[in-house]
Amino acid sequence: MTTFTKLAACATAALMGSTSLVMAQVCADPVKVGVLHSLSGTMAISETTLKDTMLMLIDAQNEKGGVLGCEIEAVVVDPASDWPLFAEKARELLTVNEVDVIFGNWTSVSRKSVLPVIEELNGLLFYPVQYEGEESSKNVFYTGAA
Repeated sequence: MTTFTKLAACATAALMGSTSLVMAQVCADPVKVGVLHSLSGTMAISETTLKDTMLMLIDAQNEKGGVLGCEIEAVVVDPASDWPLFAEKARELLTVNEVDVIFGNWTSVSRKSVLPVIEELNGLLFYPVQYEGEESSKNVFYTGAA
């Protein structure tokens, strides 16, 4: 079940006053969050901290009940500072691991490697650092400026 389906089911259940029954059905599976940061190679010194931060935030949100009562599960992969491998790992997260969203990348070249995959598979990427601009995608939240 996609995140959008989960949200729609939860909203419908809340309006109908039967949240507990639908929540149990909707949350049979956790919300999967892909973490796509280099844990080895030249960029590991910068990106390992971002991976650790994501895991800390996911744990904190799960302690508060998750998202709409659904537990959040992190799926961590290591693209090893290899730009083409970022695209392969993004595809793996979306197709094999069936994540609902990906948080990741540090460099523009890794983001540009991932972008065609995210758009092809209609995935969602949160890109955490500032970027050079001149790129816009409905599948990417460019959060650096925020």
